[in-house]
Amino acid sequence: MFLLFEEAGKFLAGRVLSEAESSAQVELDSGKRVKVKAANYLIKFEKPSPAQLLDSAQTISQTIELELAWEFAPEDEFGFADLAREYFSDKATLEQQAGTLVRLFESPHYFRRAGKGRFRKAPADILAQALAAIEKKKQLALQIEQWVKALSEGECPPAIREQLYKILFKPDKNAPEYKAVVEASRATHLGPLELLIKAGAIDSPYQFHWRRFLLENFPKGTGFPKLEAPAIRDELPLSPARAFSIDDSATTEIDDALSVQGLSSGTVVVGIHIAAPGLAIVPGSPIDQVGRHRLSTVYMPGYKITMLPDDVVQSYTLQEGRDCPAVSLYVTLNEATLEILASETRLERVHIGANLRHDQLDSIVTTEWLDDPNFRHEKDPLRLQHKREQLSFLYRLAKHLKAAREVVRGKPETFNRPDYNFRLVGNEGAEPQGTEQVQISTRQRGAPLDLIVAEAMILANSTWGNWMAELGVPGIYRSQASLLPGVKVRMGTKALPHAGIGVKSYAWSSSPLRRYTDLVNQWQIIACARHGKTAALVAPFKPKDAELFAIISSFDAAYSTYNGYQGAMERFWTLKYVQQQGLSEITATVFKENMVRADDLPLVLPMAGAKDLPRGARVRVRLGEIDEVSLDIHGTVVERLDSTDDTQPVQQDAEEGDDDAVAGPIAIAVDITENEPLTNENSAP
Repeated sequence: MFLLFEEAGKFLAGRVLSEAESSAQVELDSGKRVKVKAANYLIKFEKPSPAQLLDSAQTISQTIELELAWEFAPEDEFGFADLAREYFSDKATLEQQAGTLVRLFESPHYFRRAGKGRFRKAPADILAQALAAIEKKKQLALQIEQWVKALSEGECPPAIREQLYKILFKPDKNAPEYKAVVEASRATHLGPLELLIKAGAIDSPYQFHWRRFLLENFPKGTGFPKLEAPAIRDELPLSPARAFSIDDSATTEIDDALSVQGLSSGTVVVGIHIAAPGLAIVPGSPIDQVGRHRLSTVYMPGYKITMLPDDVVQSYTLQEGRDCPAVSLYVTLNEATLEILASETRLERVHIGANLRHDQLDSIVTTEWLDDPNFRHEKDPLRLQHKREQLSFLYRLAKHLKAAREVVRGKPETFNRPDYNFRLVGNEGAEPQGTEQVQISTRQRGAPLDLIVAEAMILANSTWGNWMAELGVPGIYRSQASLLPGVKVRMGTKALPHAGIGVKSYAWSSSPLRRYTDLVNQWQIIACARHGKTAALVAPFKPKDAELFAIISSFDAAYSTYNGYQGAMERFWTLKYVQQQGLSEITATVFKENMVRADDLPLVLPMAGAKDLPRGARVRVRLGEIDEVSLDIHGTVVERLDSTDDTQPVQQDAEEGDDDAVAGPIAIAVDITENEPLTNENSAP
């Protein structure tokens, strides 16, 4: 005797070796013996053989028309043999009964299982929905097949082009567009990104980088909700100082300004005035929530995404001609020796007499102009003459402060490379399209105006950092344990030394309109200014406050991402500049094995033929093809420009890495390939 039974959703048949009341021992054609419970019995038969029955059942099942079987099926629960007799005849054969069983079992949208070998037909409305879904799935499969064919032939269907960035970086793996790209990638043996590039999906490399960044960091767009800047309610005294700011022409968030009082009196008071949004914006307010979500302004050539709405920024920015609320640090100095005699923090209003722009004045405000009162520059503006004595003193002070920090650092700071400014011609702050003419100019690091501002901000950030620590008020600090290679700058709530800058502690506080950490620190500094020794009891953030650690973690991640994008976009526009200028060769300096840094451009690239060249060797490099999507370019050494005796070691500034952010192609990590994107830490002070 043979037995047809169900086990784990499969139909099996075999010879019955023995049978008890509740089970049977059955030997399958494979020789395997199984114990079958009586509840799983479906058909007992003498012939044909189990294999023949199963083969016949599969064949007959495909001849059964489901629509007709559904019509014949009774409304109540029924067995498969009952339906076989209704569909075929009242003398349905064993094979027909088995075929009906198989057909019913594999058609759950028509027939629902009600037990072993028993079924109930689906209601008409449910069946209609199921059939519609099956048809839709079938059509979708055909659509995917068509998309795969198009992609494989180098064409990108519009539906996939529309979902391009989502497919690559934040895919819905059940979406048909995603499935088509995956299938085409397998069929062509190409990576998803390479496949889509060859299919012409990326018609604008700039938009590729831009929209990817927005998708990952601003999925809801860069706009702001409707917000009103709260007014500062404090009755703030007006400072007698007349301050001026020094920024780039594109700067709209003017956070800091300087003033000098008492020149030629023997005692000079230098004021460092910081915009005071912290006097109006309170933790937890709608504007604070926006700032905490964005954490920093995002900069890139020709454009920026501000941390706060522009109308909010303009309410607190240190605008020329206004009496602006400020958190001011006044440092009293011996005019002759520049010894710091005292410092004081005040909450006040300060008149901003001028917004100076260093990109317009760097060529005028030179060391010679500052050191020699009789030196005249042909483009010397009249209003700058009124600031000349103050700027000269501030420059002397900046050099003094820098020298003092270098003593602590144990070695001098080196500015052996210039900063580069990017200008997109005709862009004027609008969102770039990636086709603009780009101009790249240099500004030597450590230029007088740059040094004046940098040293003033270091003085303010270190002084306020020390002051908060003395009063037991926590803040957000940047620290570096030593200048040894690999020792990175870290953020924390403790006032620890910053070896790279050469100060006892360093709390970012000078850019509250542009960095959220600075706004947080400003709240703490305001508490110190108002309450002195009891500030720790009333400051918004208390010692060991979990919120501070959460802010640090979020800021660190966002700031690294933003700086990585800025570096990528600077590289994009540098490569665009190379194309626009038709540059085929450049001069460069070897800075590590097989890597060179261009002498006159912010460009680092891998180079063939430099294996045995030492660091510092100067070479002429022939440029290869540019890939604007991966931001890749290679070079080949044409000739060495210096003698072997001229090679000098390449020096690096304390807080700089080795230009990894721009040293080669950008890693385009897409979800399909399951790679992690590469990011680079920017640890500038």
